[in-house]
Amino acid sequence: MRVAIDIRRAGDYGLGTYIRNIVNQLARIDNESHFLLIGERRHMAEFDPLPDNFELLEYAYQPGTLRTHLHLPWLLRKRRVDILHMPWFYAPAIVPSRLLITVHDLSDVLAPPVGASPPVQTGRLFFARRALNRADHIFAVSHASKRDLARFFHIPESKITVVYDAVDERFLNEPLPPDADRILERHAVNSPYVLYAGNIRPQKNLPRLIEAFAVAKAELRGNPEFDQLKLLVIGEALNRHADLRRAVVRARVREDVRFLGFVPGPVLRVLYSHASAFLFPSLYEGFGLPPLEAMAHGTPVLTSNVSSLPEVFQEAALLVNPENVFDIARGIRQILTETALRQTLRRKGYERARMYSWESAARLVHAAYHSVLARGTTA
Repeated sequence: MRVAIDIRRAGDYGLGTYIRNIVNQLARIDNESHFLLIGERRHMAEFDPLPDNFELLEYAYQPGTLRTHLHLPWLLRKRRVDILHMPWFYAPAIVPSRLLITVHDLSDVLAPPVGASPPVQTGRLFFARRALNRADHIFAVSHASKRDLARFFHIPESKITVVYDAVDERFLNEPLPPDADRILERHAVNSPYVLYAGNIRPQKNLPRLIEAFAVAKAELRGNPEFDQLKLLVIGEALNRHADLRRAVVRARVREDVRFLGFVPGPVLRVLYSHASAFLFPSLYEGFGLPPLEAMAHGTPVLTSNVSSLPEVFQEAALLVNPENVFDIARGIRQILTETALRQTLRRKGYERARMYSWESAARLVHAAYHSVLARGTTA
């Protein structure tokens, strides 16, 4: 079996976690098949040392370019590839082999990027539908995502396998940085804080989170532990999001909300582990990896009661209505001040983070490779 996997986004946050861990686990369970990793040499640094049956197919061109659509298929045919696994919602226009696609969420079609013109969005939908119809099999990262795929694109559910994400192995197995206090000091974090980490997009619901934080902070005024509470936001730089600046000004919390931009993995781990709570009131998620990462660090989590989040986290998180600022604020106050609740969420969250496994995910992916090849004809 000759399998090509596109690794050109192995360095990304979130998506890169999936690519890194699936490839690392496949290397542990299959030493017979030949794997071609489509990308550049710099992408190979993201993986553990790989065995001899893994080979870099050096390819510097970006996904979505005309060259990828036309030239990559020629390369795959030349290398006699049996399966192309695209680990995100994309595929070349021509695929000379079996095709498997991992769909992490439908945010680009359900909530188009701000500023996307109607022609761009129409093209995005066209290529998404074309890729899904062409695919021999599809992986979804939750049953909620599977239902969305079936409903929105009319994909037979029998064509979709749910393969849950998991916490990056490095978060579970490597110790925290020994200089955690120095890292916090370097980032001027010297007060109790609640944390958000993730992309900054409309469905992440950050304006409501900021407003809810302001309400909760006002209600906690005079509390000896949380009077100086801060909200730290990990993600893109604030200068790209005028709506968030306005939300901070309107809520009168300019001194209490800090945007730290993207931070290196060791810094993020320290921020997770020292946060009083992790807040993630998203309106839509395919899975929701950041809350699971927070749980792995023993931090109590507040998240939404919609989309995939109740399925993924169940009783291990405090669930709130993400469209109701006062319900989010109530949850923030509750998760900070109710000791028994905090202890329960810590325990159940840690157990939940350990329940999901990249080994299990890779075995499901590997089984699908064999199943698709055994059919003999494309779907």
